[in-house]
Amino acid sequence: MQFPGPSVERRGRLVRGLPPVRPVAVLQDRAPDQDAGGARTLLTAQEGEVVGPADHVCGRGQQHPQVGVVREVGGGGGSRGPRPGPDRAPTGPGTPGQAGLRYERPDTPQGMTTPTSRVVVITGASAGIGRACVGAFAARGDRLALIARGSAGLEAAAAEARKAGTRAVVIEADVSDPRAVEAAAERVERELGPIDVWVNDAFTSVFAPFSEISAEEFRRVTEVTYLGYVYATQAALRRMLPRDRGTLVHVGSALAYRGIPFQSAYSGAKHALQGWHEALRCELLATGTGVRTTMVQMPAVNTPQFDWVLSRLPERAQPVPPIYQPEVAARAVVHAADHPERREYWVGGSTVATLVANAVVPGLLDRYLARTGLDSQQTDQPRDGDDPANLWEPVDDREDRGARGRFSGSSSDRSPQLWATTHRGVVAGALAATAAAAAIGTYLGRRR
Repeated sequence: MQFPGPSVERRGRLVRGLPPVRPVAVLQDRAPDQDAGGARTLLTAQEGEVVGPADHVCGRGQQHPQVGVVREVGGGGGSRGPRPGPDRAPTGPGTPGQAGLRYERPDTPQGMTTPTSRVVVITGASAGIGRACVGAFAARGDRLALIARGSAGLEAAAAEARKAGTRAVVIEADVSDPRAVEAAAERVERELGPIDVWVNDAFTSVFAPFSEISAEEFRRVTEVTYLGYVYATQAALRRMLPRDRGTLVHVGSALAYRGIPFQSAYSGAKHALQGWHEALRCELLATGTGVRTTMVQMPAVNTPQFDWVLSRLPERAQPVPPIYQPEVAARAVVHAADHPERREYWVGGSTVATLVANAVVPGLLDRYLARTGLDSQQTDQPRDGDDPANLWEPVDDREDRGARGRFSGSSSDRSPQLWATTHRGVVAGALAATAAAAAIGTYLGRRR
């Protein structure tokens, strides 16, 4: 069957008559007299069995309502399987070394499926930003795998997701253990299906002068906050790369660009993440894979971490103002999962100001933080020496702490800067219109 209409080039193949969305697996032949740029002979769902990512099946002579576009999936080394005849259904789904058919919903960006069919993994899902992400993805109908150490927090997060009408699998695991992360990924795909989106958020920290942080504590922060992302991404890519689709979203921080006093371990781990992610992104782009990776740089967020972080500051720890609610961060993560083609997103005006100041006047920023760094990170309330710390053990294993911390009274639930960064077309249009109006005004003024 020929698909009439204009040609659309996707990933080095010219496929005639397809809408501008990601092609997905199809068994197809090319007429022998056509070159690589010619039209293709395509098979539709009516011509054989189609297996979709959500385990929907179309039999011969049936049309699945969500069958969208199609493309060739050849065997290893570029070979093509034979075109099926009347009594021979094509194999499916397409995998390396195998030809076949599968469907994907129309209008789906490359590298992901539609929200209602996605499987989303969230590390650090029991509290804070990760917990807020659970609610945000659940509201869209995504099936969720929740990974963290705190059993009470995980169960409460899963209950919230199920109340929203979606499925949630709870997995207690420490992301600093690569074997535990690999086992978690295996379980996710066994119980929920292929992973579409993996969100890395798990971290830990120590608030203290560098000279008061032990080697073991520094190592622990690095293993969780940096290597935890690395191990999780390795597990995700083992599954995403053979399928040529998937999205990685990494929760970053302004501290990935600018270290601050009394958070040397955390700042160092976030800087490591930034360099690692830049290298990873380049490698994925070089291979032409459909897997995408992006990072969301966060401002200060009102989470429970300031009640359970290991701190040796004189007073109780607090986020450096301005402070944002975790739901703001979660909205940014969901948007990044939907639009992973951008290398990173910045949340909050304070993040932008910090990154710009560090790029333009880093020495001046050094002196400013030396003067304000201690007071801005603590309240006027004395620290209780018996406060729990989650560096080695979870604090929410017996009691759910939720997404928000104790700073809601001074936290914002919206970010104009986030709106601007997720609506760049509107902003660019407004700026262009303003510039045009100014130019016209100047021209008319000169004519008077």
